[in-house]
Amino acid sequence: MNLLKLTLAASLLGTAAYGAQSDVTIGMQLEPPMLDPTGGAAAAIDEVVYANIFEGLTRFASDGAIIPGLASEWEISDDGLSYTFKLRSGVTFHDGASFEASDVVFSFDRARAEDSTNAQKALFADIASVEAVDDLTVKLTLSKPNGNMLFNLAWGDAIIVDPASVDGNATTPIGTGPFTFTNWAKGDSVTITKNANYWGEPAKLDTATFKFISDPTAAFAAMMAEDIDAFPAFPAPENLPQFDADPRFEVLIGSTEGETILSTNNQMPPFDNPLVRKAMAHAIDRQAIIDGAMFGYGTPIGTHFAPHNPAYVDLTTDSAFDPELSKKLLAEAGFADGFTTTLKLPPPSYARRGGEIIAAQLREVGIQTEISNLEWAQWLEQVFKGKDFGLTIVSHTEPMDIGIYARPDYYFQYQSDAFNGIMDKLNNTTDPDMRTQLMQDAQKQIASDNVNGYLFQLAKTGVSNAKLKGLWANSPTQANDLTAVYWEE
Repeated sequence: MNLLKLTLAASLLGTAAYGAQSDVTIGMQLEPPMLDPTGGAAAAIDEVVYANIFEGLTRFASDGAIIPGLASEWEISDDGLSYTFKLRSGVTFHDGASFEASDVVFSFDRARAEDSTNAQKALFADIASVEAVDDLTVKLTLSKPNGNMLFNLAWGDAIIVDPASVDGNATTPIGTGPFTFTNWAKGDSVTITKNANYWGEPAKLDTATFKFISDPTAAFAAMMAEDIDAFPAFPAPENLPQFDADPRFEVLIGSTEGETILSTNNQMPPFDNPLVRKAMAHAIDRQAIIDGAMFGYGTPIGTHFAPHNPAYVDLTTDSAFDPELSKKLLAEAGFADGFTTTLKLPPPSYARRGGEIIAAQLREVGIQTEISNLEWAQWLEQVFKGKDFGLTIVSHTEPMDIGIYARPDYYFQYQSDAFNGIMDKLNNTTDPDMRTQLMQDAQKQIASDNVNGYLFQLAKTGVSNAKLKGLWANSPTQANDLTAVYWEE
């Protein structure tokens, strides 16, 4: 076959692989409060912008592996105290500004600054200095070895921003990714467009719209009417069998990094009493919550760690459902007649539905809950920032984030010298076997302290048009990565 025929054959194959449709509408239950992942904690921010608009030096692949991003390669010193990154050449921000080492210096110095508003500022705590060796080389010097550094830099909170446009990123984000920001219709949708000047593999889609639909019934109707092409985290798992039976759709069941927990304010009486927290843990029937709120989708957990991680320890038996033991522990703690507390619930169905079930379970042992259904912005303000709550339910979707328990000012306000000591050792250890042991020690510590009520690992229950390909089946981080999504004929 001559060159002309080979070229024609390749062209025809390309046409067969990628259909004529070039736009997609993605459903999301929660609208992000802003679009700057360095300025907010909401998972919905990354679900829109991670890998699509913004990029970091490293990034998560669909299988959770850490792969190159804006850094093409790196070297780590023998003592683990310096990381030298070689940056990709020819990269520009969406406004045309050149991407250089100085942007990395600015981004990391900003993230770790004393007045930083980065929700994951702790990711940068071990960075002593950031130096631009030349325009395409950056050197990080650490104050102590940190075996998680490449992992930390893959988070959405570690994306690289342009100093000239950073102040506008909350509403008009400008990054280096394969899509550019087009429009945000508040309360409705965000639209992004293919970046014609992208440095890497170009996106296969021309436009993508993230449509925000908070009501599960409305989400079902929108999918059935094909107004939505995909809902990667579908909020009504009871409808999945119906989609599965319809050849127009594909149901995608995978795993997430979302530890769903009954978060407990450890500094608010009576939850400052370990016996009360232990009593509450034994009042919870995890499987009943999974069956009732998630229609069987989810894996019971007994600590804050994903079961698919090789270092996971199954500690569910340590806080097994035992109402009689719960009542005994409450009496021992001085609450034989029970007590009343608040249960503030964000919008996701796992929280609203799970909250009703948990309230009934707690009521059986004498713990009364005053339920408040909050919008996402209210939850962030009252619970996450204001720490004004007794109990809440939320899924922590950040990857391998057990380190949050070492932050005494984090919203559930756990304080433990023993746990902090374990994490200090972990951060200074690079040996894989030692790291596994320390991660298991950390899991056991927070489980024995009953810091929170550990419920289940959130399953990724997605639905898409059967012809839409390239969506992540699993969620190694909180993202709707559209970089490889396409329509198949």
